[in-house]
Amino acid sequence: MTGRDLLFEIGTEELPPKALRTLMEALHEEIASRLKKAELAFSAISAYATPRRLAVIVHELAGRQPDRVVERRGPALSAAFDAQGRPTAAAVGFAQSCGVAVEELETTQNAKGQWLLCRQTLPGASVVEILPELLRQALTALPIPKRMRWGDGEDEFVRPVHWAVLMYGAEVIETQILGVRTGNCTFGHRFHCPGALTLAHSDHYAPLLYSTGRVIADFAERRRHIQQQALKLANTVGGFVHIEDSLLDEVTSLVEWPVGLLGRFEERFLTLPKEILITVMQSHQRYFPVLGPEGQLKPYFIAFANLDSKRPEVVRAGNERVIRPRLTDAEFFWQQDLKILLENRLEKLKGQIFQHKLGSLFDKTQRLEGLAASLAEALNLNPTWARRAARLAKADLATATVGEFPELQGTVGYYLAQAQGEALEVAAALDEQYRPRHAGGPLPETQTGQILALADKIDTLVGIFSIGLAPTGTKDPYALRRAALGVIRIVLEKRLDLDVKSQLAYACRLYPHAFEHEVTVHAVYRFLLERLKGYLLERGFAPDEFEAVAQLEPPNLLDFWLRIEAVRDFRRLPEAESLTLANKRIRNILRQSQQETLASTKPELLLEPEEHDLYQAVAQARDDLLPALARRDYAHALKRLAGLKETVDSFFDRVLVMAEDPALKTNRLSLLAETCQLFLKIADIACLQG
Repeated sequence: MTGRDLLFEIGTEELPPKALRTLMEALHEEIASRLKKAELAFSAISAYATPRRLAVIVHELAGRQPDRVVERRGPALSAAFDAQGRPTAAAVGFAQSCGVAVEELETTQNAKGQWLLCRQTLPGASVVEILPELLRQALTALPIPKRMRWGDGEDEFVRPVHWAVLMYGAEVIETQILGVRTGNCTFGHRFHCPGALTLAHSDHYAPLLYSTGRVIADFAERRRHIQQQALKLANTVGGFVHIEDSLLDEVTSLVEWPVGLLGRFEERFLTLPKEILITVMQSHQRYFPVLGPEGQLKPYFIAFANLDSKRPEVVRAGNERVIRPRLTDAEFFWQQDLKILLENRLEKLKGQIFQHKLGSLFDKTQRLEGLAASLAEALNLNPTWARRAARLAKADLATATVGEFPELQGTVGYYLAQAQGEALEVAAALDEQYRPRHAGGPLPETQTGQILALADKIDTLVGIFSIGLAPTGTKDPYALRRAALGVIRIVLEKRLDLDVKSQLAYACRLYPHAFEHEVTVHAVYRFLLERLKGYLLERGFAPDEFEAVAQLEPPNLLDFWLRIEAVRDFRRLPEAESLTLANKRIRNILRQSQQETLASTKPELLLEPEEHDLYQAVAQARDDLLPALARRDYAHALKRLAGLKETVDSFFDRVLVMAEDPALKTNRLSLLAETCQLFLKIADIACLQG
């Protein structure tokens, strides 16, 4: 591929750190899609982002679009020339509209006759012509929820724009973007290199910024640089750095020239739960905690400055000075919270709203007690622990520590419950009730934690659906999709044999306001099935396999899993395709006859040998299925039903179902319905595709 590298950069005031990576990736995608749409070939795109810039380099970008052949059909040949072969006004007018002489026109033919045709080759537009508007459109399409204006102009962007670079190889493409003229001057680090840097070629961008501008423009490279520095600094004190991806991205978005430093805090703070200290360091200060070999917290942190200071000890002391009052406040909150039992905080929950139509957190607590006990009894687990954990579940929301660090809800309850003598299983459940906290996150490990997590999510799902606030489109303010997926993961991955529908119905009865219980149960269950479908498809099941089981709406999600596994195994059998087609044929016949509800087959009306054979085979299969269905061995049951293939095929080959005699017809329809019902005890295999 021939072409030159294109450089586009916009320099701004400090961009939002939590949005920087998203903006960079979106700009990459927007420019790539628009270049492809414009038929401008390129080999690859590199994206760059720092707190003060967004940039892309389009490698080997073609200099212009390919030429296009355009065809225009004109008037019919019969109307284009008169009897003497002279062009008519229609032909002349068409030629003039094409900018050619009549003699240059061609003819074409189709089923309707012959026509005049103008075929022209239009040269492709150059990069210089196309790019300015293409880049403006890409910037406009970026996911910026709230744009701002600056100065006297009308341009809007996430932050004010101060410079722009647009170069095609060594050539500068001059235009105006977001209120500034493009050129070949970029700017380095705000303090280390505040002056303009002139680019001679687009290839010089990243190397020049690094060597002279003291800026690591590549986001991924800067991220690796931070990670490596943090690992080395932690190693100097015999520890390991605790790095979460979200914080690493945020720190990467805050600095252009990252310089790590190791700070220290007083060991007395280590008496606090480590999650509190980690939260202070990460959420409030953007520091990375340091852990010891056993995972215990060490009295160190790693911070990153955005410059190479001549006096690093001063920068270190400043960071240590800043974190000390934060930790002191956390220590005070924790010590105050230890003085009050979780049980004694329940009264305060009456003043904290869960949802204004659904009452307070105290009301939710009372519902959770009942629902957790119901779940424990259904699962043959300890109802006393379940009820106790439910009673204390939301108590830590009334603590000063959670008030200061909301992300520690549940975790604070766990430590307080332990300190106040609650059973370890109960204490652990208080933390585990919010699991999974994010997609793919860990599930509750304790049985009581699993019960409490299910109760919390089921209560929320039922309550929000009951007041008509089910998610619509992409809006899900109550995180119901996450709650539903949490229910599914806990039940399936922890192998909980639970009738979810009955628990949804019980949860409805715990709410005092008037609503249609059956309608709500059905709506929430269908909502769960929608999430279940995505969950199962990610694990390799096919959409038609899901539909085959979903038609039966098994109330037990673990039972659903066992059925769909059996369906997947069944479709691999050699008899599967024939039996699937037969089931579809049976369903169509029954549907067309409008007699899907039929009486039992009458043996005395079976005239043909193939009818007798099918009747006996169905009766025998029905008896054989009972033990397999009782132990939920659906794979064995479907394999047994696969043995009906020859008998079903013979029946359709030799027996006229829609007989003239109404009694015979009804009896044969009944036999087919009974055959179909055998399969429907496991799944509707008629849903399977070829």
